[in-house]
Formats: sequence, structure tokens, C-alpha cells
Amino acid sequence: MANYGPAYGTLAENQAKIAGKRSVDLDREAQQWIEEVTGEKFPSGSYEDALKDGILLCKLINKLQPGSVGKICTSGGGFKLRENVSAFQTAARAYGLPDSELFQTVDLFEKRNIPQVTQCIHALGRHAQKKKFNGPVLGPKMSDSNQRDFTDEQLRAGQGMVGLLNDGMNKGASQAGQNFGLSRHI
Repeated sequence: MANYGPAYGTLAENQAKIAGKRSVDLDREAQQWIEEVTGEKFPSGSYEDALKDGILLCKLINKLQPGSVGKICTSGGGFKLRENVSAFQTAARAYGLPDSELFQTVDLFEKRNIPQVTQCIHALGRHAQKKKFNGPVLGPKMSDSNQRDFTDEQLRAGQGMVGLLNDGMNKGASQAGQNFGLSRHI
């Protein structure tokens, strides 16, 4: 996490909770996948430092969907480099990632929620498989829809079936007439 001085109260609790969610193994898998897809090794330093400027992320999405990010800023101040992260997020959203699997720019740029960044990269890997990306694989394959269309005749036939939770399992028995507890005598 970026050092902004000591955190107290709720902020400290949230930072501890986020740090507890971080998995070095998931970070390593994401890093290896990015390196394989882009053909570039991470520069020395930490995982989050290598991703912070958004350059590798933009190169990644351009490999998955060529032309997704038109211009990648390689120099300039923090504002210019944040534009890379924003361009990646826009391209990832267009690629099919829902907002719930994306991260906020500050999550990466200020190192506030690196587990969310890693989750986003893994989600991108799943979507790449679904879109038949011909390259390295990251994570499990997303399931495909298995929609079934039944005819009206098939639906009517199902209405006559005995359900397991009613007459089928208890052979028609019911609790009618049973008395639970002591009877009331007057």
C-alpha cells in the first residue's frame, strides 16, 4: 500500500481486510499470463509497481482485442499514466467484463486494492477463453448458456408428474389429525 501515514479506525480495518484477501499465488498467475500474452517480462520490482502505469495492461488488452487502446502514454506525469489505466478499463468493459469485475483507478495507482486488480486480470483471462483467444489460458473456462426450449405439450406433460416434496416422498401421508404436545383438558 502507498504510505500516506498511519491509518486509524475504519480505514485501518478496511486496509487490513483488503490485505488479507491478497493471494501471492493469484498475483503470480496473473503476472505469468500477462508476460506470456504480451511477450514482455515485468520490470524488476513489485507486481503492482509493474502494472501501476497501465502500459502493460493496455498492451495486454490490445493483444486480446487489437486496436482496443489507440494511444498508450509511455511518459508524462501521474495524470497521463492514469489515462492508460482508464483506457484499459474502457477497453476491458467493451471486451465484455462487467463493472463488478473491474477495478477503480486508485485501486492500482495508489495501491489501495491490488486483490481487485488481480481479480480483474483473472476475469479478463476467463473472457479471453470464452472469446476463443488463441493463446495462453488463465483460470477456469466460463460456462456456456444451455438454454432449453420445451414445447407446450412437454410442459403440459410435466404438470401431471408427482413431485418429490409432496405425495411422491411420503406416500400421501399427512399430519392431519395428529396432536403435538399435551392435550388441553377442561
